[in-house]
Amino acid sequence: MGNHHALRVTPTIFKNPGEDYLVVFVWFGCGSAALCPLWLGLLKYHLTERRKLMKDLNYREMAPQFLKQVEEGAFLVVKGKDRVNIMTIGWAMVGVVWRRPILMVAVRTSRFTHGIIEGADSFTVSAPTGDMKKEINFCGSKSGRDLDKFKECRLSTTKAKKVSTPILIIPGYHFECRITHKTPMDPKILSADLEKLYPAKDYHTLYFGEILASYLTE
Repeated sequence: MGNHHALRVTPTIFKNPGEDYLVVFVWFGCGSAALCPLWLGLLKYHLTERRKLMKDLNYREMAPQFLKQVEEGAFLVVKGKDRVNIMTIGWAMVGVVWRRPILMVAVRTSRFTHGIIEGADSFTVSAPTGDMKKEINFCGSKSGRDLDKFKECRLSTTKAKKVSTPILIIPGYHFECRITHKTPMDPKILSADLEKLYPAKDYHTLYFGEILASYLTE
C-alpha cells in the first residue's frame, strides 16, 4: 500500500490592527499547506452578510441619537503607521462646515491617542446602542501606552467603507471621517470658567472630520 497522509483542515482567524480575516490551512502529514477555496468562499459570504447588517443613514438622522449616547460615552478609533488605538470620548459636534457634513472630536494633548491622530488622515467614531458601560469606562481610564485595549475589552474591528481607519464591530451608530482640519485650543482665548477643566494644562486639539459614511449596525 502507498503512503497515506492524514488530512487536517485548520481554520485560523488572524487579527491585525484594523482588520480581521480568515486563512484556512490544509495540513498534510508531509507538512505542506494550501489555502482552502471552500473556506475562503465561506469567508466571503460571512463578510457579505456582515455588510448587510450595516444600514446606511443620513448623518442628520443619526445625530440626535448619536449625540445623546456621546454624553454617556462613545468610542474613537485612530490608526497610525503601526498602531491602532481606541479611546472613549464624551464630547463631539455634528454639523455643517465648509459646506460639508462634519464631525468634530476633541483629544487632549496628554492622551496616547493624540500622538497617533496627529499623523493620521482619518478617524472613526462608534456610539453603542447596547450596554457597554464597562468597555466605555475601561477605554476612558486606561492608556494604550500600557496595554492593548482591544484585547482587554475583547473588541474587534473591521475594514471601513471609505477611510483607512478601521471601524469597531459593535451594534451602534458609526461615522467614518476624513480629517479636513485640526486646531489646538488657545488657552489665551479660553473662557476663564473653563480653565477648571484643565488642571494639568493638557488642552484639547480639535479635529474636524468630513463625514464620508454614516450607518447603523445591529
